[in-house]
Amino acid sequence: MDLIFDKSKTVCFTGHRPDKLPDNGDPRSQTILVLKSLLRQEIIDAVNDGYDTFISGMAAGVDMWAAEIVEELMDNNRYLQLYGAYPFRNYDSRYKTAEEEQLTQRIVSRASGIVYVSENYFKGCMFERNRFMADRSSRMIAVVGDYKTGTGYTVRYAKKLGVDVHILDINRLFPQMENLSFF
Repeated sequence: MDLIFDKSKTVCFTGHRPDKLPDNGDPRSQTILVLKSLLRQEIIDAVNDGYDTFISGMAAGVDMWAAEIVEELMDNNRYLQLYGAYPFRNYDSRYKTAEEEQLTQRIVSRASGIVYVSENYFKGCMFERNRFMADRSSRMIAVVGDYKTGTGYTVRYAKKLGVDVHILDINRLFPQMENLSFF
């Protein structure tokens, strides 16, 4: 955990895992395609604002989508850096499908660095990882629909630190889905 980030040029991500997203995060769903497009635009806006370092929590769903977008943008911008922040070693083997693991391996192979907040799982390690990212960033891009989650906690924590939080609020973006089961 001794990587040094230029906080003024660093963005971190927070967002729900697939089961807390519309259509269970199905990447083929029209709603998710729109959400990913909006996330891409937020990342491009950050790059245009001078941000060049991005930290992903590497969880399935929003974290991995954001990392994948940054990884794609790295093809045309050699100054961009992507870091993965894991709550503990072997996190992927417990929380990802085989397909998600394949994407993870591709992203890790191109990442500028990987951080393990802890060697082993402990209660609260996810929150520790989220604080690690927010503490080192001046901007956060958040995809949130339920503020009573780890994502909601991370948004509140970042705001308390004075981080510039850009929120893609699922409830406002897709109000017709407000009463569905993922909220």
